[in-house]
Order: sequence, then C-alpha cells, then structure tokens
Amino acid sequence: MELEKEIHQVKPFRNEYHKAAVNLIFTGKWILQFHSDVFKKYKLTLQQYNILRILRGRYPAPVKVKLIRERMLDRMSDASRIIEVLRKKGLLERSIRETDRRSMDVVITISGIKLLEKMDEKENEKMDEYLTTLDKKEIEKLNFLLDKLRR
Repeated sequence: MELEKEIHQVKPFRNEYHKAAVNLIFTGKWILQFHSDVFKKYKLTLQQYNILRILRGRYPAPVKVKLIRERMLDRMSDASRIIEVLRKKGLLERSIRETDRRSMDVVITISGIKLLEKMDEKENEKMDEYLTTLDKKEIEKLNFLLDKLRR
C-alpha cells in the first residue's frame, strides 16, 4: 500500500526526499513491530535479542559491556540494565573484575544459545517474510541504497 494511504496523508509531501524520510521511519517501525511480536513469544525484547546475538557471535570469549554498546542496533539502550535482566533469566553470565569494579565481562550461557537456536529454527523465515515481496536483485539494491544513505 502506498505510504500516503497507509498514514492517511491529506497534503502532499514537500518532495520525494521528505516522502522517503517518512517512509523509512514508518517502514522501520512497521518491521520493528513485527519483530517485537516474534520476540514476545520468547519473553524477549529486541534489545535483549540483539545482546544475545552479539554474545553468541563472540562465544566462548567473554565480551566487555563497552563492545556490546558499540555493536547494539539501538545504541540508546541501557545495556547494563538489559544485561542484568538477561542474567536473571539465566541467559548470560557476567563477572565483575576485581581490579576494575566498573568493568565486567559477559558471556552467553548454554541456555541462551539454546534459546537462540530454537528461535533460529522457528522464526527466521517469519522474520524474513515481510521482505519476500522483493526479489533477490531488489533486496540487494535495497541493502546497497540503505548502506549508501548512511555513508
């Protein structure tokens, strides 16, 4: 559906740049909502899922909170608080360094890895579903354009 109809726009956009900016925001939120619905089934938020994936990518090596913050998709998130929530769920472990109490190492647990594997098995296709209206060339072009936009 066209953006104007989707958001019930009455006045036209200033120009195509304005429309593209609104379209990116609207579409990003639309995809986030879909993903949030998937994560709810597993009692996770997008930010928690993101941290678990970062840790799984570095497993078995421990990761510093600073690195997690740098790699998070939502850099405004309170990584320390999210890490504590995940620790209480048994999905990761953290250790505070005796030499520097402000520094901690974080590592995903086997339970965390198993949860991600379960999600990978059942949810990957669903999470890709909304993008399958684009063929391989179109999705490659979209990725190229989005990367170019952020340069």
